[in-house]
Amino acid sequence: MKAIALLCSLITGAVLLYGVQDFAPWSDPASPASTHVSSHYIRNSVPETHVPNIVTAVLGDYRGYDTMFETVVIFCAGMAVICVLRRSKS
Repeated sequence: MKAIALLCSLITGAVLLYGVQDFAPWSDPASPASTHVSSHYIRNSVPETHVPNIVTAVLGDYRGYDTMFETVVIFCAGMAVICVLRRSKS
């Protein structure tokens, strides 16, 4: 059983390392995130959201549903851990 788990871990790691090859290099000013997304947020966050902090505007307005559902997932994971680790009264 441990051999199967090791094999699955190695295969998953190899697939992830293969996928990383397509990423843009670190701090590349010509990457799509630096040329399109960041400049849009910097220019338009205050006029579109009326929030003076760009980070708050991105997390609260542009990615509001994503942030909300990430919070729900973390809450559910915490509740599952509590349910699994609690001691029963016997």
